[in-house]
Amino acid sequence: MTTNKNSRVFRQPTTCPECGSHVRTDYIRGEVVCSECGLVVDEVYIDPGPEWRAFDAVDFKERTRTGAPSTYMIHDKGLSTFIDWRNSDYNGKVLSSKASGQFHRLRKMHKRAGASGDEKRLAYALMQIDSVASSLGLPRNIREEAAFMYRKVSESGGLKGRNIDSIAAAAIYAACKMSGVPRTLDEIAKASKVSKKAIGRNYRFLRGKLGLKFKLTSPQDYIPRFCSECGFDSDVRNKAIEIADSVWNDMSTSGKEPRCVAAAAIYIAACLCRVSVTQKQIAVVTGVTEVTIRNTYREIVKRLGG
Repeated sequence: MTTNKNSRVFRQPTTCPECGSHVRTDYIRGEVVCSECGLVVDEVYIDPGPEWRAFDAVDFKERTRTGAPSTYMIHDKGLSTFIDWRNSDYNGKVLSSKASGQFHRLRKMHKRAGASGDEKRLAYALMQIDSVASSLGLPRNIREEAAFMYRKVSESGGLKGRNIDSIAAAAIYAACKMSGVPRTLDEIAKASKVSKKAIGRNYRFLRGKLGLKFKLTSPQDYIPRFCSECGFDSDVRNKAIEIADSVWNDMSTSGKEPRCVAAAAIYIAACLCRVSVTQKQIAVVTGVTEVTIRNTYREIVKRLGG
């Protein structure tokens, strides 16, 4: 089965539209394939790499015609130059002591000249974004999105008097929602060591400042990740998604949190698939209390007529 033919070529999908699992790129066939169900998500994928091959470091150095790609994760986007720390020329010949001393002084002058206050703050914020994203295991596209949001707000002059760590954490939270890979405030607060209240306040600030619009988070967004962390197979995952699909439209209007519905749906699905699991085990993975799982479980069973 093939879907999304002749679709986005330059932006690879991150999840399977059929089962929600991660996808992998087959560069030999030029296809993007789901690692779980085998669905071919995209078959018109263009390899962005070079047209040449290198078999060793010497070949790679001789054939490379460009530098590293620009990225929002570096304060200068990776486009600036610097004086190498090695005291040798292009041919690898060691410089004289006099020339080494001159280059040492040049490095210090170059470093001081480019270290403005704004650049230092931006570099620290990007380092914080990368650190928090690494703790959460987030892919590179989300880090780039968060860095782009931070840059946009910083350039508009709206960060005066605001805590850099809080804004960085809020940018990651917003980027996760925009990319369809939601993380809870509890998870981001734990990884960033910033309070949930501060992250929520700055998230609302970012959303208003940048005019961001997000699709509402649903239990189906959390179920694949929670099932993977619990060690459940695809049967439990698919059954949990089916249960969430059946009740979420009604339960969302009553103010139920998606994460709570996801935890309860996983517990019900595990019971139906005869998988031995306790509410406490699911509570540890999902961050939802056992009481909440139990109450939501009863409400779902009632709505399903069980």
